[in-house]
Amino acid sequence: MGAIIHSIRGMHVCVPRNMTEAAGMYNTLMAAGEPALVVECLNGYRSKETLPTNLGEFRVPLGVPEVLREGDDLTIVSYGSTLNLCAVAAERLADLGVEVELVDVRTLLPFDRTGAIAASVAKTHRVLFVDEDVPGGASAYMLERTLSNSDLWVHLDAAPQTLSAAPHLPAYGTDGDYFSKPSVEDIVERAHAMVAEDDPAHYPDLV
Repeated sequence: MGAIIHSIRGMHVCVPRNMTEAAGMYNTLMAAGEPALVVECLNGYRSKETLPTNLGEFRVPLGVPEVLREGDDLTIVSYGSTLNLCAVAAERLADLGVEVELVDVRTLLPFDRTGAIAASVAKTHRVLFVDEDVPGGASAYMLERTLSNSDLWVHLDAAPQTLSAAPHLPAYGTDGDYFSKPSVEDIVERAHAMVAEDDPAHYPDLV
């Protein structure tokens, strides 16, 4: 993803979390007649969704993130397939007493035109960027863009972090993705550790 972002500037890069979002993005792009790349998540083809009644009409705005879950302890920012893992992780973290605010960036180009991520961090004071790109890729890009375009540092009580895949191509075999890319367990552990920094007595070790 990092290579894509930096090699096709001038085009839109859309990263929908499911096929409904993808349809809304296609509607927006076709109406505008502008060049774009829509990276559909493979897991989206295996998921059941409610079919919109206005499938060929509704539109998803570009550069406008969506807050899918509200919380006060930590902001998690992601997109595509990994966003869906973050949603599962947020449920598990809630059982551990950690309330996550989950933000879907929806598009990487353009990126967060509304300042939604900084507004979320102003409430939670912590942020974790998650994706399945290699280190230094799209998660690092999201962090840099947010820092450059907002007063994010003013609101942070902890260092912003990224969680990405291992620095190599996905391993072969059935478990290749699990061992190469962030899993739900990885997200839960990292998020819990970030929140526990300030109050370890209230958030005991998971192990």
